[in-house]
Amino acid sequence: MMEPYPDIEIYLAQASHDALNDWLGDRLKAPPLTPAGKQRWRTQGLYNGHGVPILLVENAADGYASLWFDSAHTPWHTDQEAAQEAADVLQLEVRCSMGGWHPGADPDRFWQVLPGGKEGVIHWPDSGR
Repeated sequence: MMEPYPDIEIYLAQASHDALNDWLGDRLKAPPLTPAGKQRWRTQGLYNGHGVPILLVENAADGYASLWFDSAHTPWHTDQEAAQEAADVLQLEVRCSMGGWHPGADPDRFWQVLPGGKEGVIHWPDSGR
């Protein structure tokens, strides 16, 4: 069995807070997101008895919101698993890293998941914004 990632981060295209709160509440028993600074929102989920800190940063990368689960105790072993579920449940495009970074890896290669299940590798360079 694969070891879970130490944390999970996915990038969401235009996620509504209502839909996101519904998903996080259903999946992680998390109360609604609350403001935590400029374009930042937090909540605390629970999975198998473990707290799961959750941070949403709007417009973190080229108009995509970063959704970060700061725990190894989530329903997903990888960012890709979380991206697949989010795209399906929220019906929006989701992107994530291809896995752990290592020297020589292309930092602009990401995994893209579209509603309906289409997914694959994309080139997503950092625009610096």
